[in-house]
Amino acid sequence: MLKDFFSKKKKYASVPRKEAKQDIPEGLMQKCLGCQKIFYRKEMKKNLHVCPHCEHHHPLNAGERIDSLFDEGSFQEWDQQLVSANPLHFPDYEEKLEKDRNKSGLNEAVVTGKGEINGFETAFAVMDSRFRMGSMGSVVGEKIARAIERAKESSLPFIVFTASGGARMQEGILSLMQMSKTSVAIQRFRESGGLMISVMTHPTTGGVSASFASVGDYNFAEPGALIGFAGRRIIEQTIREDLPDDFQTAEFLLQHGQLDKVIPRSEMKHVLTTILDIHQPRGDRP
Repeated sequence: MLKDFFSKKKKYASVPRKEAKQDIPEGLMQKCLGCQKIFYRKEMKKNLHVCPHCEHHHPLNAGERIDSLFDEGSFQEWDQQLVSANPLHFPDYEEKLEKDRNKSGLNEAVVTGKGEINGFETAFAVMDSRFRMGSMGSVVGEKIARAIERAKESSLPFIVFTASGGARMQEGILSLMQMSKTSVAIQRFRESGGLMISVMTHPTTGGVSASFASVGDYNFAEPGALIGFAGRRIIEQTIREDLPDDFQTAEFLLQHGQLDKVIPRSEMKHVLTTILDIHQPRGDRP
């Protein structure tokens, strides 16, 4: 009887596995990169792409970042039409740029403009890692320099959110020149009395971390962000020592005095509003 019991087919076994499996719409769920738990994508989006369980901060694209900070209808974009050329005739560079334009809906790896955060007007730049990993080419540097110049002319504060793998190798020395161009623009802006706030998000590395990302009047970061110039392996091979596990994280930099504050995404708008309010001329407060 026992043998007969195990030899019998269960009712559900007669249903093909593919037919029995429930169809789950693609893109409905999202796995957290921190704790590996699975959540509804809508739930993650509502929480600004911060894991409700472990608070891991997943990347925001430029549009999501702008929507999370600016008052509705207040954002005006600058220099949207600027696109990269291929001055060094790097193989397949134009095709890769076009692919990223189609994927991201952006013409370049940074969006600049102005808008209002709780009524306080400010100039703005936000980098988007979907476009060439946020790498800094000629157009990225040009757009940021132009935004800083416009902020100076209009006596507006300037806020930049960085997310970058560094200088764009396909543009060679022209890419590296953007480090000095943006840094000079910031120095002129500062000499005119301008306020600059830099917020470094994951990752901010290479030439971006060594130029405009690190020279704000306030230097902030999101939790867990990777921030550094050279890679961990290169540094360890150079100094021939093992580095701490949290090396080049936002928390490590804060502990060693290279950041002013690590700000959770849910608190970002409030902190920026407070700083803009403190620096606002008394007669211009909303």
